[in-house]
Amino acid sequence: MKKTMLVVVMMVFGFIVMACSTESPASNDGNNDADGGNEGSGEITVGFSISTLNNPFFVTLQEGAEAQADELGIELIMVDAQDDDAKQINDVEDLITQGVDVVLINPTDSTSVAAAVEAANSAGIPVVTVDRGADGGEVAAHIASDNVAGGEMAGELLVELVGEGAEVAELEGISGSSAARERGEGFNNIASDALTIVSAQTANFNRAEGLTVMENILQGNPDLAGVFAHNDEMALGALEAAEAAGRDDLIIIGFDATDDAVEAVESGRLQGTVAQQPTVIGEFAIDTALAIANEESVDDFIPVDLELVR
Repeated sequence: MKKTMLVVVMMVFGFIVMACSTESPASNDGNNDADGGNEGSGEITVGFSISTLNNPFFVTLQEGAEAQADELGIELIMVDAQDDDAKQINDVEDLITQGVDVVLINPTDSTSVAAAVEAANSAGIPVVTVDRGADGGEVAAHIASDNVAGGEMAGELLVELVGEGAEVAELEGISGSSAARERGEGFNNIASDALTIVSAQTANFNRAEGLTVMENILQGNPDLAGVFAHNDEMALGALEAAEAAGRDDLIIIGFDATDDAVEAVESGRLQGTVAQQPTVIGEFAIDTALAIANEESVDDFIPVDLELVR
């Protein structure tokens, strides 16, 4: 009888122990989630529509964004608009459909991109513009170099190198883009009174177009002494045109400090370029997206320092 009672007591004790052991892990899992210990459960997805990856500057910017997203554990979806306004709007609509938490946009054009910004606004998704601004829609933050100050730096260098009153040309970026407007504004703040601008034409931030436009400018302006191009790609195209025409004396200033341009400056073929920091711009874009996703306040404009390379 005593043995039977002992067995019953042991069985009851065993059930109590088993009941306690099955409840505890479930309870611990709940505590981990509540404490935020499993950070991966709160994944943030950021969509990034970039104007074109057929430009080293934006490739570097993309790499900066991707590295920072990896560092912070953010899922980053990159889409290339290929400098096509309509494609960029469609790309952003696709990102909205995918349910991203924040949309980063590097506009192909500051005016046309407003439709994409407004689409994200309607979906309740915050928008951050990168490098180029938007003329419409609600933008949570804009990250860019101070392009007006950069244009002024380029203008001052050109005046120094060609002398006051000299004939110069301006190769403009994509018409309507904020970068083209602001760099042109800065350059003209200095050059309009100090230099003679004999030609100002767009080459759409494109090297091949920069070459063609520069060939035409050189044919019509034999006394041309210098050129300011709104980006390095156009500056390098202008350099090819100048060298082909035997104008090794032509002073050419670019903007962006891409690897090709810096190499050309170091070899004396270009006389200067205004250095943006595309890697830092990409990093700041991801940092800002994360802050917004976490409902933290951010500044309307987040500037990235410039530097003159000569």
